[in-house]
Amino acid sequence: MVLHTSPYSSAFLSFLSGLSWAFVFPCYWLLDRLLASCVPTSLEKRRRSQDPCSFLVLGVLISTPLYLVLLVASFPLAFLGFLLWAPLQSIRSPYIYTHQKPDKHGIELGAAAGTGAALAEWRPQGRSFCFGSANVCLLPDSLARFNNLADTQRRARDVGKRIRNGASRPQIKIYIDSPTNTSISAASFCSLATQGFRRTSSLDHRPEPAVITESETEPLTECPVHPSGGTSSDCPIHSTDAQNPSECPVHPNGEDHAPDCALQQFADPNSSGECPVHSSITQNSEDCPLHPSGVQISITSPDSEPAGAEKGNHQTGDGDTGSLESRTASRESLVRFNTTDGGISPNNTLSQHRTSVFKRPIGRKRRHGDDGFDHEISAFFPANLDFLCLQEVFDIRATDRLRRQLHRYFPYVLSDVGRYGWKGCCSRFKFLNSGLLLASRYPILDAHYECFPNGRSEDALAAKGVLFAKVQVGRSAQEQRVVGYIACTHLHAIEGDSSVRCEQLDMLLEWGSEFRRATSGSADEEKGLEDQVAFDVILGDLNFDNCSSEDKLEQQHSLFTQYKDPCRLGPGEDKPWALGTLLDTSGLYDEEVSSPESLQKVMENEEGRKEYLVFPASKNHCPSQKGRKIPLKGNGRRIDYILYKEEGLQQDWKVDIEEFSFITQLAGLTDHLSVAARLVVSTGEEES
Repeated sequence: MVLHTSPYSSAFLSFLSGLSWAFVFPCYWLLDRLLASCVPTSLEKRRRSQDPCSFLVLGVLISTPLYLVLLVASFPLAFLGFLLWAPLQSIRSPYIYTHQKPDKHGIELGAAAGTGAALAEWRPQGRSFCFGSANVCLLPDSLARFNNLADTQRRARDVGKRIRNGASRPQIKIYIDSPTNTSISAASFCSLATQGFRRTSSLDHRPEPAVITESETEPLTECPVHPSGGTSSDCPIHSTDAQNPSECPVHPNGEDHAPDCALQQFADPNSSGECPVHSSITQNSEDCPLHPSGVQISITSPDSEPAGAEKGNHQTGDGDTGSLESRTASRESLVRFNTTDGGISPNNTLSQHRTSVFKRPIGRKRRHGDDGFDHEISAFFPANLDFLCLQEVFDIRATDRLRRQLHRYFPYVLSDVGRYGWKGCCSRFKFLNSGLLLASRYPILDAHYECFPNGRSEDALAAKGVLFAKVQVGRSAQEQRVVGYIACTHLHAIEGDSSVRCEQLDMLLEWGSEFRRATSGSADEEKGLEDQVAFDVILGDLNFDNCSSEDKLEQQHSLFTQYKDPCRLGPGEDKPWALGTLLDTSGLYDEEVSSPESLQKVMENEEGRKEYLVFPASKNHCPSQKGRKIPLKGNGRRIDYILYKEEGLQQDWKVDIEEFSFITQLAGLTDHLSVAARLVVSTGEEES
């Protein structure tokens, strides 16, 4: 297959399309602004009620009739443009593929075939890959307001910035072995996490690490938690109350802890008072109190490349040594970055570089009868995010803004997916494309789009469908390409149309099989080498949950026998930690959920979830504090999915999940929680 880098096959057709849209756009923009002025968001209503004579009210009274007059005047030109634009849609490409090198903060992979650089050899022990999915509701502004969201262009830019900043941050986690505590928390040691970084919120650019050469590396004589000159109160270890040594930042109140805990010993007034972190201990020593068998700190550098990728012209410093497989870092890696703002604030709750504390099973072995993987509610997208699927990226200008931001981290993007007009799906005119977007850090080899022909009501006005992609993630020792398959989709949204969604799931499986068969051949047909398939993943908004009685047909679909849902126990039953991903739009602007960190805290609380999530229909309701009707039990409607095949892709190869996250980083920008999963592909071989 040939990837489409332009909407049309010739420059002349592209010129005609641009000219026709230039005629149509003034009418489109004026109509959008006119409708938007009639549909205020809850935030705008609140501001108007607080100040009835505000500039906002005056602006609406003046702008509305002006928009109406200009709209009528633009109709003749728009009609001529439409007559030229509509026929061109029948020969338009179903997507646009763009490839750009990321900026200096991004990560540059080896180029795809034909550029002179090849992906590195696939290692026998396998590799891990991180997938993310989010519904971002980038509709035209007037339509987005029906979901209580406004300013689509600004939101598109901010969505791209937040995703990029979340994915490019360092991956820092503390794994704690505890025989009594089996919970997984996301407690933040902000002062530890921010060592060596500027204080920055989720909207800021990722800070540049200071590069340390080998000649500058010296034995550690200072505490890596707080720099020279920092106050002891800034350190999560020094701040332990000497009068109350049981208050340990690692062992929560009421939890039994080992008597040899380094933090407890330091807090003991009878101890030597020496910091358990800085000492003359050599790096990687077993005597290091923060690196015993029970506590391990894992740091993955944001500047590391995905495993198996060669560098092109990108040169990295010593700080770019992390890898996706790295689980435990030495003390040297913990202090590889220098402080840039002269100190660490203990109140840095908006820090971009968040540290999560997890219970770590010994040896990270999978446990039968238990999840065997990490799961959390995170305020940020996972570090080293490899693949991202977005839904409802409908607005053309918003797509351009979002794509520019994503390209600063993701080299490969498929956007503007779907068709307009009459051709491509059915006889119904399509006013909107599919809204799908796929961003990848790995080269995209093939792509294909299919449109669902059975849309109904207002859902039929958009070209919803499935975007399939084949990506190359490595190369075997026998020069075989190691590839993965990704399907991004957005199903029918009308409630009660279970039969429509089941038909679409049937088509998704059928089209997926056809795409894999059509792209199974190798690029080098002379050698006759077949591609090795590492993973097969489905991401997207399926518009049904696994707990609603109205969605029983979808819950029992054969999709879940071929693909695994890590949040699901069975039809009609989710795992206890699984969260709903659909937010109550009436509360999007409440102060309690106005930031990623605050929304994360709300989602960690059962009452908060009942307040701000949409739940499956239930006869048992009770009024919330804000007067909303909420169910008594449950964790909300989970309609955003990441599904994967465990086996059958390659002989002796297996795909397993390493961690799953519900993400709040897009708080205030969309009405969905995002989801992410990190998958581990094991080959069944041992490294020689």
